[in-house]
Amino acid sequence: MAKEKVSARFNLRLSKGDIKAIGPGKVALLEAIAETGSISAAARQLGMSYRRAWGLVDELNHALVEPAVEANVGGRQGGRAVLLPAGRKLTTLYRSIERDAAKHTAAATRNLIKLLAG
Repeated sequence: MAKEKVSARFNLRLSKGDIKAIGPGKVALLEAIAETGSISAAARQLGMSYRRAWGLVDELNHALVEPAVEANVGGRQGGRAVLLPAGRKLTTLYRSIERDAAKHTAAATRNLIKLLAG
């Protein structure tokens, strides 16, 4: 039986009241929007419905001091979405925190992984 690869990932979640304001799913959605220029294309890339993606963007835009995404309604050519400076800053900070957490806990994480049955 082949040995399975073990991985560790930190998932930071920030809540604002009852709203899950920032988390790994919303960050991945922002990154996909930046890559595709479209909420619907980003949703397809992540395997979620357009309605769900639009709801997450709207929720995020209302939770932040400044909106993360500007969306223009589609027409014959389709809609366009742009990651605004707040969205770029959010994704950069979030990924930086993930990298720093992994770096600073690497030894403890290795010891934790050793506890897994192999």
